[in-house]
Amino acid sequence: MKRFFLLIISIWKQQLKIYVMAALIGAAVGVFLLAPSYDYISSRENNADPISSLEYVFTQIREIATGHINQNSLLLFYAEIGAMLGLLSLGFYKLLHRRLSYLESLKAELDKDLPSIIRQGEGPLLEFKSSIRWDLQEERINRNLETVIMKTVAGFFNSHIGGTLLIGVRDDGEIIGLEKDYQTLKRPNQDGFEQTLMTAISTNLGADLCPFIHILFHVIDNKDVCRVIISPAMRPVFLTQGNTPKFFVRTGGGTRDLNIQEALEYVARRWKTPITINPA
Repeated sequence: MKRFFLLIISIWKQQLKIYVMAALIGAAVGVFLLAPSYDYISSRENNADPISSLEYVFTQIREIATGHINQNSLLLFYAEIGAMLGLLSLGFYKLLHRRLSYLESLKAELDKDLPSIIRQGEGPLLEFKSSIRWDLQEERINRNLETVIMKTVAGFFNSHIGGTLLIGVRDDGEIIGLEKDYQTLKRPNQDGFEQTLMTAISTNLGADLCPFIHILFHVIDNKDVCRVIISPAMRPVFLTQGNTPKFFVRTGGGTRDLNIQEALEYVARRWKTPITINPA
């Protein structure tokens, strides 16, 4: 548990560095772009002989280097304005980049033909699961199957490019459908299945991850198949088992949990600008 908190602190430090850098760049823009522009405009309005913006910038640099900065100047004000603009720009960029990446990956996945995907077999970007609740071997409801689904979803969230989970398909690609799962739900249909799956993701992995999940239903050989398209998460995703948060990743055609040291190294490589950690 101690190392888990060290991991969180490490991620927060990386995030803080990014924001500090954005603020410093914004402050520099304020001092060397906004302030000269204001000085130039002010001089023109006062019918004075205005110095050029470039000349003003060089003057400011010289004064900063020699320590002879005019204390009555508005440099501090413009530095603050620039820093705020830098932080806002970073926030907008991250928001737009996240949305565009999601839409592009979703479009690419939707363009694929499902039978063709199944024929490819399982791999780093594709996983088959027979059901989410109904144990086909024991012919009964097995709640542990939901945990198996969550491990796979968490692994795709933590990957660099996400992946696709098909529920209602055996490991060998045989279509078995969702009818048995439907019978275990209060609403025995596609809507009930989708609600159950999204509730499980929200409860076990975090409600903030739901926008990165896209669920579709297909009918193959008169049987329903659930197609779960998972985009890469903007933060490390943990699944708590036995009061212990575990970190899962995709390796080859499977999902495995990393030890603390492996998780630290993976997170450092995977998230250059992490958002937050919200282990369920």
